[in-house]
Amino acid sequence: MENQFFIDSDKLSEKALERKHRLENDPSSRTNHMEYMEGMERIESDIMDKVIGQMEAYDYDKYTAVDVRRALQQERCSIEDFKALLSPAALPFLEDMAKKAKIETSKHFGNTVYLFTPLYIANYCENYCIYCGFNCYNDINRKKLNAEEIEKEMKVIADSGIEEILMLTGESRAMSDVTYIGEACKLARKYFRNVGLEIYPVNSDEYKYLHECGADYVTVFQETYNDKKYETLHLLGHKRVFPYRFDAQERAIMGGMRGVGFSALLGLADFRKDALASALHVYYLQRKYPYVEYSLSCPRLRPIINNDKINPLDVHERQLCQVLCAYRIFLPYVGITVSSREQEHFRNGIAKIAATKVSAGVSTGIGDHESKYTGKEDEGAGDEQFEISDGRSFVQMYSDMESEGLQPVLNDYVYV
Repeated sequence: MENQFFIDSDKLSEKALERKHRLENDPSSRTNHMEYMEGMERIESDIMDKVIGQMEAYDYDKYTAVDVRRALQQERCSIEDFKALLSPAALPFLEDMAKKAKIETSKHFGNTVYLFTPLYIANYCENYCIYCGFNCYNDINRKKLNAEEIEKEMKVIADSGIEEILMLTGESRAMSDVTYIGEACKLARKYFRNVGLEIYPVNSDEYKYLHECGADYVTVFQETYNDKKYETLHLLGHKRVFPYRFDAQERAIMGGMRGVGFSALLGLADFRKDALASALHVYYLQRKYPYVEYSLSCPRLRPIINNDKINPLDVHERQLCQVLCAYRIFLPYVGITVSSREQEHFRNGIAKIAATKVSAGVSTGIGDHESKYTGKEDEGAGDEQFEISDGRSFVQMYSDMESEGLQPVLNDYVYV
């Protein structure tokens, strides 16, 4: 890879520092973020144009209390109703939105909440995304787990009772190629009933290979659907290519994945427009591929290295709750995941209203589940991607969900 030296050395070379400075200060030194790179698959799809068109035309300040009341009275939530529910005018109606969202959640998901845990197997990255703790210019401890280390981490996690795992890597084909990820999927299938991936976007034939290796679903964060803001945040690497990332879920579906997940990182840009685009991305794909399972996440930006460089936009808990309730009302059949970025009290509350899935026993570091689960120190662990707010163990989370009157679910698939 062109920028491989960024991640091979502990300290940035003078050449790397010069290029970093150019990328940050001279937009003409960056590649066109709308142009595909060599090897990237193009698919015939009009969904990106539909989503971006709706997002750019969204004027949320035009909606009034009358529009919000009308939206809440509808049996089925239209796109226009959803726009009203995301608007500032809807915030005073949050209690009514929560009641309606809870009814929809109970109708389609019952009284259950699914538990899973993420496993980061590598943190090498070839992208320069200035808000991310893994980016290629950050001076952090890099690590890639080998097969023995991956299986050891998986056994520790499985022994705790978890039956669903989400495997993550940094975005580096050179250090975490598709074959490496595929072998990790084969190991995961030995220990878990449900295997998810959150990796760099790949082509449909590669998703097919990963599915054959054992992966059930794929989650991709678009980060922000505002392509102009996206360009200023993703300065180098394959992640810079906005349309290739946008179409990742559709390529995963084409590759046979059972489920796909979507998210924007709220706080990078206008959160209301990003929330609208995330939901519409699901909405249009759901109509094109109705047999696929869809899920939405709603993470807010967390403290990371370089946080001071991106001017993050605050998204408060009430606003986050508004987004999640609007998601549930608009997309009643879609799973909603709330991550450990959020605090314990918020996750407990939203699981009773709109969320259907929460993580437990979370670590965003590389190779440190044994130390976190058993107390054994691992000085060779790789650094974490971001700080979490809710560090509850699986056992504690299971107990807390039960005490909230919910039924924790570990797996609802029977394989024959």
